[in-house]
Amino acid sequence: MNLSLLFEIMLIGLLGIGSQWVAWRYRMPAIVVMSVTGLIIGPIFGWINPQEDFGDLYNPIISVAVAIILFEGSLNLRFKELSDLGKPVFRISTIGAFIAWILGSLTAHYIAGLSWAVAFVIGGLFIVTGPTVIMPLLRQSKLKPRPAKILKWEGIIVDPIGALLAVFAFEIIAFLTSDNPSGEKLLIFFAASVFAAIFGWACGKGIGYVFERGYIPEFLKSPAVFIVVILCFTIPDEIVHETGLLSVTAMGLTLANMGISSVIEMRHFKENMSILLISAIFIMLTASLQMETLLQIFSPNIIGYVLLMMFAVRPLSIFLSTIGTNLTLNEKLLVGWIAPRGIVALTVSSYFAGILLEAGYEDATLLTTLTFGLVFFTVLAHGFTIGPLAKKLHLSMEGRPGTLIVGSNRFTVEFAKTLMKAETPVIIVDSSWRKLRLAREAGIPFYHGEMLSEQTEYHLDTMPYDYLIAASDDPFYNSLICTTFMPEYGRTNVFKLSPYDQMNINSTGEIVPKVAGRVLFKEEVTMTGLNDMLRRGFVFRHTAITEQFRFKHYVKEKDNDTIFLYLIKPSGQIKYFTEDLKVAPEVGDIIVSITPPTKEQAKIQAKIEQTKNGKK
Repeated sequence: MNLSLLFEIMLIGLLGIGSQWVAWRYRMPAIVVMSVTGLIIGPIFGWINPQEDFGDLYNPIISVAVAIILFEGSLNLRFKELSDLGKPVFRISTIGAFIAWILGSLTAHYIAGLSWAVAFVIGGLFIVTGPTVIMPLLRQSKLKPRPAKILKWEGIIVDPIGALLAVFAFEIIAFLTSDNPSGEKLLIFFAASVFAAIFGWACGKGIGYVFERGYIPEFLKSPAVFIVVILCFTIPDEIVHETGLLSVTAMGLTLANMGISSVIEMRHFKENMSILLISAIFIMLTASLQMETLLQIFSPNIIGYVLLMMFAVRPLSIFLSTIGTNLTLNEKLLVGWIAPRGIVALTVSSYFAGILLEAGYEDATLLTTLTFGLVFFTVLAHGFTIGPLAKKLHLSMEGRPGTLIVGSNRFTVEFAKTLMKAETPVIIVDSSWRKLRLAREAGIPFYHGEMLSEQTEYHLDTMPYDYLIAASDDPFYNSLICTTFMPEYGRTNVFKLSPYDQMNINSTGEIVPKVAGRVLFKEEVTMTGLNDMLRRGFVFRHTAITEQFRFKHYVKEKDNDTIFLYLIKPSGQIKYFTEDLKVAPEVGDIIVSITPPTKEQAKIQAKIEQTKNGKK
């Protein structure tokens, strides 16, 4: 099919984001959907072949995209996260990587039938996992913080190490097989690696310095960082291939740990860019494969190699390297299983396939097949099993979507009780120990700290909570909370109580209601009003919607002062009633409301009368 290059770019972007949406909608691993989509439009139906169609631009596009993705991932690596995980992360990234290299090389030689030279190159390359495959899996699986942090740190740190190990192995092979062996190339390689790390650190420090001094305006900060990332990757990579990955990782780590607010603010933008690039690159790489490569994957030696890498090499490297650490057996089992390979393995292996073939190693023709076989099978296996395995090992936060409430007062405590009654995770956060007294006495889970503080980010586990409600006494603070956490929770999952004060409606009416967060319940329902209702004896009610008692009947019978708070679906999902997000209760739903005491008293009286009549 002859498509214009412009149409092909549009198609790749559309299918990439479409695959992400399908994966989100049907709770499937995104990398699996993207890989299958690429295979369908590429080798299976032959609609596009990006490698041929893009020509000389193909490799630079992939390389720059990988650099940006790796930088974005390393921008999330802050050393404070390693307060109790430094030792296992260091062991896995060094000793574990070395063990995986040796065992993987032996497996490639004896099982896949590769020569020693090619086996050691591919063995070094296959220790990588990387943010392109790990981040989508972590986003999907909702792991507990410890195993999630280990997999994230390993994926980002080992990514450049694996590429450099492959280069190192090739340089050693070239040195040993040369007619006139010289250590010059090896020295250049080591010098280039050190230069790449220092250059990345300098780029990070430099961009941080100009940000802190205000030498770059806000609207230019994101473009400036992207250009510096490309600069940071390109210069070392031009000296020695793949050292650019080390450089951008060093740059990201440096910036992440400088504590610059501007960098933290642009992180969500970079995450969005990373998702777009990952989607496009997976489609491009899989669509560029040949049908012969796909068929060759199912040969016995390739399948045997892949199985040993998954079930022997990876678990052994993790268990041996983490001896003496504080990792539990379940954590070792999970980390020892999850190691999907991704973009870096595919791109770097194609580079080495050409280099090794030129050097006379004919078995290097198997590299692309072997790489894609490992990538595809690990993506499938780990993508579909990480969730169930994490649940089985009790390392998953999967469960009913919880609610995080900012602000402790009488209403939020009583409101949290209704959520606990519905077996829904809930926590109240407040910086005032005095205000938290109500939560403590009621047995509500709480966190004492400032929600906007950096320390809270490290000490408060927000994974179980899909919704955030800002319900402090200060409407301006509530809006600030919503604005800050909207990118993390999503626009439809961040709420605030109405800022309108019935006694002074004009004071905040023009500003606060327009800033972030959906207004819960109704605009006229304020914090003052809700606390006043509780003082007047209003009660919380759980009302089931049935075939006999549908929502329209409930609306007809309810008291005019009744306020609908939220409904609980049979699946456990919560839907909050808001002014601008209409909720349509269905049969099987439970509506939680706050009602006048007269309604409850009438209900109790009716039960008493019914009991008396029954006795008569």
